[in-house]
Amino acid sequence: MIEKLRAVKERYDQLTELVSDPAVISRQSEWRAYIKERASLTDLVVAIEGLDKALGDVAELKTAFEGQADAEFREMLESEIRVQQDNVERFTTDIKVLLLPKDPNDEKNVIVEVRAGTGGNEAALFAGNLYRMYTRFAERQGWKIELLSASLSDLGGCKEAIFMIEGKGAYSKLKYESGVHRVQRVPDTEASGRIHTSTATVAVLPEAEEVDLLIDQNDLRIDTFCSSGPGGQSVNTTYSAVRITHLPTGVAVNMQDEKSQTKNRDKAMKVLRARLLELEQAKRDAELTETRRGQVGSGDRSERIRTYNFPQNRISDHRINLTTHRLEAFLDGDLHEFIDALTTHDQVEKLQRA
Repeated sequence: MIEKLRAVKERYDQLTELVSDPAVISRQSEWRAYIKERASLTDLVVAIEGLDKALGDVAELKTAFEGQADAEFREMLESEIRVQQDNVERFTTDIKVLLLPKDPNDEKNVIVEVRAGTGGNEAALFAGNLYRMYTRFAERQGWKIELLSASLSDLGGCKEAIFMIEGKGAYSKLKYESGVHRVQRVPDTEASGRIHTSTATVAVLPEAEEVDLLIDQNDLRIDTFCSSGPGGQSVNTTYSAVRITHLPTGVAVNMQDEKSQTKNRDKAMKVLRARLLELEQAKRDAELTETRRGQVGSGDRSERIRTYNFPQNRISDHRINLTTHRLEAFLDGDLHEFIDALTTHDQVEKLQRA
């Protein structure tokens, strides 16, 4: 491990020189690649330098302690040694985490699918709450949100919403949200004040570029039809709605929100590509008998991951046994406490398996 850390530091120093070299700067694509590589090593190098300093401080303090006769001064040195030993442990853990294999999808944009589950109109209202929660979280990050498709319910809820979030590290932050979300609350229409339980499902898919997944156009069946629902004069008069079916897997995507058939087709392909990439990754995971173990829980949409209890102002994540009483703030997009806890739990499990 020491040799590996030394090699990382040497590479970082080499990259620091390269990105300042006028000859390299003139070759923009090469220079940008070096900038990106250097940035990816920065946190690790900071931890390595911190560890080196802490180890050096421990050695110096121990030497001073051995040669010190004054009891009060020895006690002070002992206290400082403990502080620096804690730093050694902290930096060592940081380095181990930073050396863990990175999820290749972590920096990707995501396609999020929110669907009402059991519970009728109340489930649709809850799905609408989740859609707003994720868009508010994305706005707090300064990320871009694009609604790809939506199906609204009669009472203002959301039967289904498919949307893209574009931003650095979007998948790394949101990948633990896949699963069944359960709500417990008293519906406005419930005269007796009885608590109802409803669910919504969430799928978080990394955006798949064409280079990530090659799709044979001969495997696609593309159907066009008249769109339905609100939309003005073009509804039921132009064949703008699109359904793309991937014949080998049977995965199908409908898109009709745009008046342009071309735009609907482009959106449908984005969603289809993401779903097929997820299937391909799940297949590879299964072959390695590690299905979804890279995430906290299985991440499977049939798994209940979280409960939102309105009467008690409580949110509970069942994968890590974390409960807080900040429901309003959470639904307004303040997800950091749970995201950080899930990420830490995932890293600890990976370290135990390493």
